[in-house]
Amino acid sequence: AGVAGSVGHVTIMHPPLTLHRHPTCAQVIQDFKRCHLDHPFGKFFGKCNDLKIKLDRCFRAEKEMKRKANFEASKQLKERLRAQRAAKSAIGASSSSLNHGHP
Repeated sequence: AGVAGSVGHVTIMHPPLTLHRHPTCAQVIQDFKRCHLDHPFGKFFGKCNDLKIKLDRCFRAEKEMKRKANFEASKQLKERLRAQRAAKSAIGASSSSLNHGHP
């Protein structure tokens, strides 16, 4: 499970801190984990908060990069499907006109 942070009375969780799932944030993850190990009690009193903020920002930036990449892939897929549909309807229209021309 993730590590909980507290803002007011709302608990905020970050995703699991696995390096293979977050390669762009690997160094910050390692630093954050090391801080928690080095400060087992201080982590409860804000000792690692600066790293937590960096981690949150890194995850946000990583998510934005993934969102943009997915959006671009989606646009390309839609264009490819649109081209395939246009080609099929053109083939269907030409074969249909050939069949209607002969009794």
